[in-house]
Amino acid sequence: MSDLGPVAWPPEPIRTERLVLRAPEAQDRAAFIELLASPEVHTYLGGPRPRADLEREMPGTPERWPGSFVVDLDGAMIGQILLRRATEHRRPAATGKADLGYLFLPRAWGFGYAAEACTAALDWFDGALPGEPVVLTTQTANAASMRLAAKLGFTEIERFQAWDAEQWLGLRPTVAPLA
Repeated sequence: MSDLGPVAWPPEPIRTERLVLRAPEAQDRAAFIELLASPEVHTYLGGPRPRADLEREMPGTPERWPGSFVVDLDGAMIGQILLRRATEHRRPAATGKADLGYLFLPRAWGFGYAAEACTAALDWFDGALPGEPVVLTTQTANAASMRLAAKLGFTEIERFQAWDAEQWLGLRPTVAPLA
């Protein structure tokens, strides 16, 4: 995965009804460690990273790069939205396209925050890179992620086996640039 290309970064914070999408800040370090070390969050992502490794390796201010949004609820990080260029994807249909990923702390599950944040990030992406397609990959066993993909307008391109599980690859229809 690599950066998105010619986008101004970071953008002004993106505000939704309940959330703010913004660049990472030093205050987010503990939440990033919690997110990356969570067995629940990483059930379908190959397992969590060891907390001790994260404590040692995570910089004081989590890395900022185009397409990485902190999802903030009432001043605290509850998740991360990732938009990255899929330069080396396992599936040819995804190669070169923007890839949407999302991670949310378990305490934020079930409130619609992921749909709200992903919609806002995709709206930003459509304005920054109009006409660009976006893909999403998830395990078919991850029912919540499959529901979110459908809600966001992704449609199945293919299913494939990877990491000892069936994976689902979806594509979101492109939004035509305004003339």
